[in-house]
Amino acid sequence: MKTTLKKASLLITGVMVGGKLFAQTPDTTISSANYAEPFSGGDKLRTWSIGFHGGMLSPSTILVNMSRQDFRSPRENIGYGAYIKKQLMPSFGLQLDFLRGKLEGGVGQGTTNSFNTPQSFSTDLNWSAALSGQFTLANINWRNKKSAIQPYITAGGGVIAYRPNRVNVDGSVSSFNDGGGNIHKMYIPVGAGVKVNMGSGINLDLGYQVGFVNGDDLDGYTFARNNDKFSYAHVGLEFSLGSRSKPEMATYNPVNSMRTEYLRKAQDLQGQLNTQKEENAKLRTDLNATNENLAKLSADSDKDGVPDMYDKCPGTPAGTQVDGSGCPIGKREVKVYVTEEDKKVVKDAINNLEFDFGKASIRSKSYPSLDKVAQLLVDKNFSLKLAGHTDNVGSDAANLKLSKARAESIKSYLVSKGANASRVEATGYGKSQPIASNKTAEGRQQNRRVEFTLY
Repeated sequence: MKTTLKKASLLITGVMVGGKLFAQTPDTTISSANYAEPFSGGDKLRTWSIGFHGGMLSPSTILVNMSRQDFRSPRENIGYGAYIKKQLMPSFGLQLDFLRGKLEGGVGQGTTNSFNTPQSFSTDLNWSAALSGQFTLANINWRNKKSAIQPYITAGGGVIAYRPNRVNVDGSVSSFNDGGGNIHKMYIPVGAGVKVNMGSGINLDLGYQVGFVNGDDLDGYTFARNNDKFSYAHVGLEFSLGSRSKPEMATYNPVNSMRTEYLRKAQDLQGQLNTQKEENAKLRTDLNATNENLAKLSADSDKDGVPDMYDKCPGTPAGTQVDGSGCPIGKREVKVYVTEEDKKVVKDAINNLEFDFGKASIRSKSYPSLDKVAQLLVDKNFSLKLAGHTDNVGSDAANLKLSKARAESIKSYLVSKGANASRVEATGYGKSQPIASNKTAEGRQQNRRVEFTLY
């Protein structure tokens, strides 16, 4: 008896120490592995598990003095069992238990010289089935992701099937059964223990259970008419069912998941902020580059009043009078003549000139002939007058603006190809100078034009 109590005491001490340790897995990272968002449903967690265990069955318990039992000398035997559990919430689950083994004891209570006083008993516990509620403790914590050690308590009810054999004082054996089979009684299992997380979905299960039988014939002997009890101390393994990527509900910490979600969103916001800073820095770099290019466009190194990009005579000495191309006046006093070939180049440019409808943007098919005009202006230093005209569709102001814009657009293109800006004049006349009737589509088409005058 003392040995039994010592073993049981050591087990309960281990349970209590495990409950105080509340060993936790620190949450030092924000990882999507084995993580579920706060308030996730059961489909995001593993809720089913199975377990297998073995241990020590005894007719003695830590709750009752053996002097009040039918037999004073308990003997321990091996027991084993299994269970399937459905976790309904992080702190509570329902468990269906199965248990089998043997109970033995000696030195029965009563008068020593009485024939009916038994010397020992042996009961085959053929099976027991019980449905219990299991309450998990200490798995809620703000600072840690999940418990490494989880204390629990259980309580439930079920049926136990057994067949006792009693050895009498004279050595005879009395067997008891229920009409030739097992005796069936209701019983209440109550227990406590700890589960130690050993990896993803695997827990070491250490527990102690007391079974309260609704009867006094578990040992085949009735003394003082007290209901019989037995204890079972076990060690086993529990395996969670389902995808390994999902956390176990029994070890899942819903409170800490809210903290993890907060940290994750803060991390995402920080990442977005860093990205925005990088984009702002790139915009600043682009703006600086644009400002540098603008400065180059307006640069006038020789201070002659003509920007470098249009200056065809760079490095002109200070005080020298220059023309629109930046060259000294008088340096280019060369007479040139407009030939028929020159006129043909201009005529081709006029015939091929097209704009986008209602706009001043030149269509690309006009570029080749305009390029020839620009080269002509560069080679012979000609001057060119551009006169924009429109039909009578629209207001006077709109037509005048459009004709001026189209003439300026052609000038800009020619200057971009090397023509001297000071030798190109762009004027808009709107609808004031038609060359055909505006009453017909063909006439209006002829009136929408830009005239080139080369001199």
